Formats: sequence, C-alpha cells, structure tokens
Amino acid sequence: MQTTLPQPNADAIAHSLALSEKIHQAIQLNDGWINFADFMHLALYEPGLGYYSGGAKKFGFAGDFVTAPEISPLFAKTIANQVTQVIQALNIQNIHSNVLELGAGTGRLAKDLLLALHDSESIIQHYFILEVSAYLREVQREKLQAELPAELFEKVVWLDILPNEFNGFILGNEVLDALPIHIVKKRKQGLFEVGVISDNHQFSWQEKPLKDAQLKQFVESLNLSEDYTIEVCPAASGLIASLAEMLQRGALMMVDYGFSRAEYYHPQRRQGTLMCHYRHHTHDNPLLYLGLQDITAHVDFTGIAEAGVDKELELVGYTTQAQFLINAGTMEFLEAASQGDQEDYLPV
Repeated sequence: MQTTLPQPNADAIAHSLALSEKIHQAIQLNDGWINFADFMHLALYEPGLGYYSGGAKKFGFAGDFVTAPEISPLFAKTIANQVTQVIQALNIQNIHSNVLELGAGTGRLAKDLLLALHDSESIIQHYFILEVSAYLREVQREKLQAELPAELFEKVVWLDILPNEFNGFILGNEVLDALPIHIVKKRKQGLFEVGVISDNHQFSWQEKPLKDAQLKQFVESLNLSEDYTIEVCPAASGLIASLAEMLQRGALMMVDYGFSRAEYYHPQRRQGTLMCHYRHHTHDNPLLYLGLQDITAHVDFTGIAEAGVDKELELVGYTTQAQFLINAGTMEFLEAASQGDQEDYLPV
C-alpha cells in the first residue's frame, strides 16, 4: 500500500526519534532482533513515548482516527439500553452493579454513557476505567470533571489493575485491535516469525524460524498455503480470560473490527490485516513515525469467543456493530426525537 503521508513537525520528529532510540536499545539487548509483538508494544505503550502514552492528540477529527463515541452521543445512548438490561437483571438478584470500561480514550464514551444511564434512572455504584496511559487518564479526568454533574463524576474510579471480582457490565471499544500481535509467515521451509532488527540504526524486517510452541501449534492447525502471512494475538485471548475469571455476574461486550476465524484466515487474505493510522491516512508500514501513529490489526473473534467460553462465559451474541445498534434501539431513539433533539446526535 503506497500513500503520501503528512509531514510531522520538528517536535513530533524529536519525540519519534527518542522512542526509536529506546527501541534500538531494546533490539541490541535482545541479540539484535525482537519479534513484532515486542516492537508493537514499545511503539504503542513505552511510558512517556509510545503512541498511547505520549501527549499528541489521537482521537477525533483533529487526531489520527475517529471512533464511534466521538461522532455522536447516540452510540453511548444505545449501549446504555444494553447496560440497563444487565443492571435490571442484577437488581432482581439484589446485586449492585458497576460498569468497567477498558481504555476510555478521551472519556467521551464514559461521559455520554453515565449521562444516559442517569437519564434512564439506571443506578450503578461505580464507573471504573482501566487505562494504561497516564496521559489519557488526565485527559479523561479533565473532561469528565468539567462536563459531568458532581454526583456522576464521583462515581468514576480509575484502576491500575483489574479487580479480583466484578459484577456488572464490562465494555471495551476498539481495545483488542491495539494489543500487540505476532506476525507469522508460512514458507516452503516451514513457519517463520517476523521481527525487527536495527540495520545501520534503521529498522528493518527479519524472519526467524518460529519457536513458540503454542503459536506453532495454532498456526499449523490452520493448514495455510505457502507464502501466507497471518497475525496472532495471544494478548487478546489472555485479556478475555482475565476478564472472565473476574466477572461474577454480568456481561462483557467488546466492540471492534475483525472477522470470524474462517473469514480471518481465508485463502484470499494472504497478507494479513496490519494497518497504521496517521492523521486520517492509512498505510501498512509500522516502522515509520514511531510514537506518532497508531498500529492495529483486525480481531479474530472466534479466538475471543473461545477464550471466554473456556473460562465458563456464555456467548450470547456476535454481530456487526450496525446490526447491534439497530437491535439495541438506535432507530427508536431517532424516530422519537424531535427535530431539535436530533441535532444533539449530530457529529461534533
């Protein structure tokens, strides 16, 4: 994929060079090669420098990409219908409900969801946010404190780790696609893992024979043809397993872009789904603009479902985002609204 990208300014370039130096050092300490999962983790989450840990604007029309909550509060209002069903079911069992959002971005979804739940008289004890980025925590805190009534803001609690037990509704919007992936290639000689080397202080790709036994077993089970490239994300399955062990009563909903396994690893999808986002431009070179661009891959939803079911969760639904929103009441909101109310749902 070839595309002309906007040029970063001097400060952004300096930021990127600082992160690049950190990654060059990590490569040197690992005998000159790191797998792509480790590279992606550093590029996105290195404290103070990674894409999600730095201070550049990421979300919305002035950032690198737009997510559904940033477009309209209608997204959160519709999800609130689903959250309310869970709250009501737990109330019948005399169980107090909470909401846990994973990776809350700008805080826009949290704000709109708290307001929607308040309007529908759906009472929760706390709205927990698990956010790995110290910078984004401050963005969220400032927004929620400024735009929520005091009694709702007091419900918001930021977490450093997952609680041991949880009752209520867990929500992750475009979280799984940003977890580090392993890239594996099927060659005539066997399976190879794609990694990154430092070549004359420039980043380059290099393949090594795949050694990880679990990765190897999974990829072999797919019976791929030669010269096929795939992404595998053990971190996503691990996250779902942890959430399942924590969840006592309630529901878990993950909103993301991806496919069922049969579609994800279709014979015609031979080059994988790795994608980068920079100032609303997409391209497929994650070695560029480190710390300044997002790096993502589509989600294997079959793997996500298996991880939950293996931990005794029940799969109650899998559908497109559009169909979910329709089923959860989006059209009814719009039909019932007056012309003036509809303006509240327009992009801002």
